[in-house]
Amino acid sequence: MLMFKKIEGHILIYMPSSELSGVFCYVYILYPDKSKQFYVGFTHDLQRRYAEHNAGLSFATKPYKPWSMLYFEAHTSKEDALRREKYLKTSQGKQALRRMLCVRLTEMQNLNHQKVYY
Repeated sequence: MLMFKKIEGHILIYMPSSELSGVFCYVYILYPDKSKQFYVGFTHDLQRRYAEHNAGLSFATKPYKPWSMLYFEAHTSKEDALRREKYLKTSQGKQALRRMLCVRLTEMQNLNHQKVYY
């Protein structure tokens, strides 16, 4: 069901996230401050799954929280999304991720090493 909202004179047409979760499948990449290794996952509801990871509700990711959302892709086909997730978990996929996200990773690592002065 499409929803309409008027903000600052503009009419926005949107679909509630619960309905979008049935339309798209997501492959996402999380990156922790602690381990410096990617976590590649698949979900129908990206916001819910991200919150679960940061709340420690996932056994595989609990020890490394907090997580940053580094990257995600939306697919209209579950099969395509699962195929992409499987590829990104291979050695070649991990190398491709590092090449694709090298600038973002460098920015994140630089932010982690900055000194904060008060």
